[in-house]
Amino acid sequence: MPWELADPGRLSFAIFSMPKQWIFPRWGIWLIDLVLCLAALTVAYLLRFNFHVPQLELDLLWPVLPLFLLVRLVSFIIAGIQRVMVRHTNTEDARRIFLTVLGGSLTFLLLGVIRFFAVDGTYFLPLSVIAIDFMATAMFMISARILFKLLHLRSKGAGKDEIRVVIHGAGEAGLITKRTLERAGTAKYNVLAFVDDDPQKVGKRLEGAAVYHTGKLAEILKNRAADQLIIAIADPEEENRRRVVDTAIATKVRVLTIPPVNDWINGQLSTGQILEVRIEDLLGRQPIQLGDSLVKTHFLGRTVLITGAAGSIGSELVRQLGQLGVGSLIVVDVAESGLYDIDMELRTIQNSVHPITRVGDVRDKRSMEQIFATYKPDVVFHAAAYKHVPMMEAQPAEAVRTNVLGTRNIAELSVAHGVDQFILISTDKAVNPTSVMGATKRVAEMLVNSLAADPTCRTRFTTTRFGNVLGSSGSVIPLFRKQIAAGGPVTLTHPEVTRFFMTIPEACRLVLEAATMGKGGEIFVFDMGRPMRIADLADKMIRLSGKEPGKEIEIVHTGLRPGEKLYEELLATAENTLPTHHPRILIGQVRNDDSKRVLDLVEQLTAETSEPHLKVRLKELVPEYQDLDPKP
Repeated sequence: MPWELADPGRLSFAIFSMPKQWIFPRWGIWLIDLVLCLAALTVAYLLRFNFHVPQLELDLLWPVLPLFLLVRLVSFIIAGIQRVMVRHTNTEDARRIFLTVLGGSLTFLLLGVIRFFAVDGTYFLPLSVIAIDFMATAMFMISARILFKLLHLRSKGAGKDEIRVVIHGAGEAGLITKRTLERAGTAKYNVLAFVDDDPQKVGKRLEGAAVYHTGKLAEILKNRAADQLIIAIADPEEENRRRVVDTAIATKVRVLTIPPVNDWINGQLSTGQILEVRIEDLLGRQPIQLGDSLVKTHFLGRTVLITGAAGSIGSELVRQLGQLGVGSLIVVDVAESGLYDIDMELRTIQNSVHPITRVGDVRDKRSMEQIFATYKPDVVFHAAAYKHVPMMEAQPAEAVRTNVLGTRNIAELSVAHGVDQFILISTDKAVNPTSVMGATKRVAEMLVNSLAADPTCRTRFTTTRFGNVLGSSGSVIPLFRKQIAAGGPVTLTHPEVTRFFMTIPEACRLVLEAATMGKGGEIFVFDMGRPMRIADLADKMIRLSGKEPGKEIEIVHTGLRPGEKLYEELLATAENTLPTHHPRILIGQVRNDDSKRVLDLVEQLTAETSEPHLKVRLKELVPEYQDLDPKP
């Protein structure tokens, strides 16, 4: 193949365009390294004798030259430097080469001592030559590998569009990200700069890229026409990450992030793992810090039953409880596929309790009775419920059967079988409800509180009430993500709709803490901060995907759905709160209802078959319930 030597770029492209199965042989690497050693030795002699080497020195050199090359070759073989893939040379490889060359040079010194004192009184090589040769050999061998790597990287980028990148984080993770991008074969990446909050790093260079303070991020992204910003910090602070992402969005730069180090494949980062920033990462707060030791002590060795275990909250409860040393973990759901998934997941987690899975419907009291009688749980988490507002608005009887009858079945069985604790998973939609789903959940709260009011009841009933959970099935975020991926439109019910948000792990930690501190009869609510406009959420998600709202992705308003409110509440108007030992967990003081009346009305409600009458019964139980879409 003829090469045009006048164009080194084309030469490097030709070299690296060879078939992938072609690998440069080891003997070839040895040969090149030995040639470099000869070149280094030549330089050493020329420098030592001011470019006029005496004939005597040459006469002394020729007899020992084969031994010189043999020592170098043996040291290379022992160190295994020929097994290193030259195009992926890194600092560890350079260190190994340096030590290998040093070892060979020390051997030359030893041979010189032996020859001088035990053989013929002459040296092996002049000491000054050995010193210069050591430095020159190390430099030549390391430089040759770096040159080869640069040619390889250049060839990989030939003919590809350049992607201009700024990396947030000038630490180890940022450096690994830069190297990962340079090795990428899918595109040609050009790392323009690093930005970091650490003033000690600002003004320095990291493998050729300058480090700037994060405060100059907007200026750098704009002036250097960056295409991407990659957040490469192992554990970024939430508020700081939000500011960085907002800056990138404002300059219309796509934002990506690396995964946690634990998720790297075999400890190595790949470009395929560098993904778009998820909106969940921006809405989440710093994890609430709970009394983990108290929680673990509370559940240690106990038998715990979870209904709705295949759902978003239920499955996360299973994961967290599996790590707390419970004695037995009974997981129940009507969805067998979801149960299978969570069962298989926990069996692969080290030190996790393997759950006992049972397919069952909380509306079927007979099957639930068998489970309670067989496993005799100490603690019950009742997460089984229908939660989709429009669907339950269209089928109120199903909402009553699951959310009310199902709760009554599990609560009554808990009392009958001497369960120590019963924790109900409720929702902010139960507060001043405008939907059938919200009203049925409020009835469930009233039902367990009425059972707890019985002085003969030994079961402690506790309710936890929180808002929307990020990433749960059927929530707005997965819906928006699918619509954006499909090119739009993104559908909003109303431009002023607001919602509270929390993460699934955060919600489940709250539930576990409630079980630990609950005395019985409380409704725990979580200080969820400020609500967010769904319109702002959609706008940010579209921009994070690299699109322009209203131009590349259309936003359509469809109107409020049946039963949907503009905003949610965690407490009714007449409710107050009491503090707990955690500043973001409060106890809601709800009105005291007549327990017997509530239980009687629940009996009438669950026996009702007429859809219009169902809503009348709900209104009797929950006077604040407002049917926003009454049917004639």
